[in-house]
Amino acid sequence: MKHSKLRAHLESNAQGFTLVEMLVVIAIMSILMTAGAIGLGNMGGKGVTSGVASAESMFEEARSIAVGQRTKTRVLISKDLTNNPADNLRRILIVSAELDPTTGLAKTPQNWILSSRGVTLPDQTYFSQNFSRKVQDSAGAIETMNLTSSATVKASYVGTYYYYEFNAEGIYAYGEKDPSTFVIGSGVRKANATANDKPKVAASGKRDFGGFVVWRNGWVSMFRSPDQMDSAITSIKPGQEF
Repeated sequence: MKHSKLRAHLESNAQGFTLVEMLVVIAIMSILMTAGAIGLGNMGGKGVTSGVASAESMFEEARSIAVGQRTKTRVLISKDLTNNPADNLRRILIVSAELDPTTGLAKTPQNWILSSRGVTLPDQTYFSQNFSRKVQDSAGAIETMNLTSSATVKASYVGTYYYYEFNAEGIYAYGEKDPSTFVIGSGVRKANATANDKPKVAASGKRDFGGFVVWRNGWVSMFRSPDQMDSAITSIKPGQEF
């Protein structure tokens, strides 16, 4: 008898959610999903998102190599490849300054050796020569260097590159006053493009950009909207160079 009363008492209190409670939960979930969709919608598509993630990992690797090997490193972005122009503005490599085994210091003249196989940005995703800057909010262009063939550098990698440099402490070399920026975008580029031919925004890729700020301490911070990269991105039109 006692067991029957206890069972009845438990069953009466084991009620599910009320209709009002379920509606409240659904409303909250809808608000969160909408907010997330709006935030993601402000940034680049899959190619740009994937490219930014790959580039970020290269910067982290370059900084780690610099600290671990106590040498300078550079993240290179292809500008004009001698033997493989199809990868212009898409290939990213890491090189480090070769050390003199006797002194433990970088050799003079400086010799750069390949420290990573690197990555290639997704199809129709390119490094932006216009929006990537040595000093944020200024017209300063990212510096360039030439990579020549050597025991560690394949012929397909030979050419001119933009570069971001870290010293042996992992400090970004050009961030003393203001950080630099790294920006990529989705667009099109003719097959036989030269170093002076910049990619152009496609109709479907308008405002499809992404990137990050490179701080003096070597760390990066992602841009959350095109406005943070460059005000010109918000009004860029299909067919314009970036």
